Amino acid sequence: MAQSEGKVLIVDDDTSLRRSLTGTLEILRFDVGEAGNGEEALVCLRAGQYDTVLLDINMPGVGGIETLARIRRSFTRLPILMLTVRGSEDDKVRALEAGADDYVTKPFQMRELAARIRASIRRYHAPEIPENAAITVGDITLDTMRHRVERAGEAIHLTPLEFEALKVLMSQAGRPVTYARLHTALNLGGDFANRAHLRVLVGQLRKKLGDSSTNPTYILTDGWVGYRFRHP
Repeated sequence: MAQSEGKVLIVDDDTSLRRSLTGTLEILRFDVGEAGNGEEALVCLRAGQYDTVLLDINMPGVGGIETLARIRRSFTRLPILMLTVRGSEDDKVRALEAGADDYVTKPFQMRELAARIRASIRRYHAPEIPENAAITVGDITLDTMRHRVERAGEAIHLTPLEFEALKVLMSQAGRPVTYARLHTALNLGGDFANRAHLRVLVGQLRKKLGDSSTNPTYILTDGWVGYRFRHP
């Protein structure tokens, strides 16, 4: 029997969507549980060990954001991927700021969804990295203690602000980092709605990493949400 890819809890009030997702994910070797609302989700999570949660943001009654908050209070590290609708950037940002690890936009490609689920499960089971340990993602290494960044062994010289921005992004590799979160982490001050400073900063980082501004390899732009450092 093939080894399971992990156990996923689908939380959505749409029964037909849950059944469709369950069938497809089981074919892809995931173990799947289902819940029709937030209360059922918490019961399922307390009764069994899950590796990640797919949570619909638009549910009647206790909505997705409130359900997210309740799950986070009891399961602080459990990956939660929000199912959102196209064009709902405000919902995506609210979900990420409330503690979601990632989001997937409906209608979605199953290949993308499965990749996001696998990535979340890998991060969940990866050993925690000490705060001052070097971070390596692909061929980029950021060493906090030595305040040094290398690409494929070659040193890259960054300003202190560029270094901190890269540290925030790499420490969350594979996850979206909202503009507001990055703005706050860097203590930029002023109104984060004015993203010109962040755009310039990320543009400089991409240039120093040898990244393309139109088709970046490392630092991706997540629509109107923020940035994410691509995880291999």
